[in-house]
Amino acid sequence: MRLIFVRHGDPDYQHDCLTETGKQQAASTALRLQDEKIKAIYSSPMGRARETAGFTALDHGLDVQNLDFMHEIWWGDKDPDIEDSRKIPFEGHPWSIAYKALTSEPSYAGEKSWEEHPYFKNNICMDYFDRINTGIDNLLLQYGLKREGDFYRCVQENSDTIALFAHGGSGAILFSHLLAISFPIVLTTLPFGVCSVSIFAFDAMEGEMAIPRLELFNDMNHHSGHKLNFEM
Repeated sequence: MRLIFVRHGDPDYQHDCLTETGKQQAASTALRLQDEKIKAIYSSPMGRARETAGFTALDHGLDVQNLDFMHEIWWGDKDPDIEDSRKIPFEGHPWSIAYKALTSEPSYAGEKSWEEHPYFKNNICMDYFDRINTGIDNLLLQYGLKREGDFYRCVQENSDTIALFAHGGSGAILFSHLLAISFPIVLTTLPFGVCSVSIFAFDAMEGEMAIPRLELFNDMNHHSGHKLNFEM
């Protein structure tokens, strides 16, 4: 079983849609994926992700299925009235606080200990973290993969390829969960650009454990003007 993850194209955030450049990128991405035997296409419910997914869906004669849990994340102090000295810096922006937390306190690079850092523990983004983790596990269960610890047991063999279109933030949480590495490490070491293609492979016989393998990461060779964008 394979999961193709695509970040949306160049966005018009104000109107939650693609720019003209983004539409060109989405069309190039559809061309890039035309030979993939995609059985289902999923997307965040947000306009810029659905619009990007639409180009590939049209090529494959498929509908775009909404995954509400892949909605882009938000961030900030859970307690808006907290005193200034205790506020999360950078307004809680995950990429910025991840760098600050890891460079000032390297011990928080551990897989679980980072969740206790006040920058994350008291951050709205953690509400999305739990929801996305649960949502992706439920989706993969439909394809015969049951989460056990950090990996997946193959309860039914499946060779389908599916595509998922989403965002920088919700995508980073997905990468963290599937690869069983800390969210701050993903945010600081695995940036992926607009309309980039990444592929996860889940290879296992029925009854065996599948350790997700990152088969391809941040492929942007299918369109010109490669762009890394760390906003929403």
